[in-house]
Amino acid sequence: MNQLQSSRGAFAQSTQSLLGQVLGITGVGFLITAAAAYLFQGIPYTPSLIAMLVGFGFLIAINATRNNAALSLVMFYLFTLCEGIGIAPVIGSYVQTVGPQVVVNAAATTGMGMIVLACLVFMTSVDFSKLQGIAFFGLIGLVLVGIVSLFWHFIHPETYAWLTLVVFAALVLVDFSRIKAGGQGATPVQMAVQIYLDAINIFMALLQIFGGRRRD
Repeated sequence: MNQLQSSRGAFAQSTQSLLGQVLGITGVGFLITAAAAYLFQGIPYTPSLIAMLVGFGFLIAINATRNNAALSLVMFYLFTLCEGIGIAPVIGSYVQTVGPQVVVNAAATTGMGMIVLACLVFMTSVDFSKLQGIAFFGLIGLVLVGIVSLFWHFIHPETYAWLTLVVFAALVLVDFSRIKAGGQGATPVQMAVQIYLDAINIFMALLQIFGGRRRD
């Protein structure tokens, strides 16, 4: 009985430690992204696209260097820097057309939403990992719809933003469930990547929704 209680206590401590590491790494990543987006607001779209492509390379490097925690962490922060440069023109466009308040509101709502979703995972006994299959197919659907809509504008941008919000909210629940389960073999940096990508997509979707309303 004592061994079982000790095991549960160690697991809880391990989960809390992993959560703290993931949130700490992700938080620094968002600060880097925010700083880069602010500093590079006036950058043209072509260099920002190149930055996104370079960032994708760092994203691959994170998995390739998973056994070297320090190097993997550096790759993650370089990735978040590239992401900030990549979204900078979009941020700048919203600031110029509808004002900086919409960016602040989207960021604040994203933060609050992530906290609420994390609380749902860690304060309830619901196994949200069961949503993984649905969320994955939803993500594939989003990608396909996004590609098709580049050529045939058959879906309203705000509708697509709402769909993005739903899919990535589900992914947040899944990813926090993985942290609750101890990471399921993923490193803290790899888990931080997932949480970061969930949040950045939610932020961009909210920016589209809030910005569209202000423009109307």
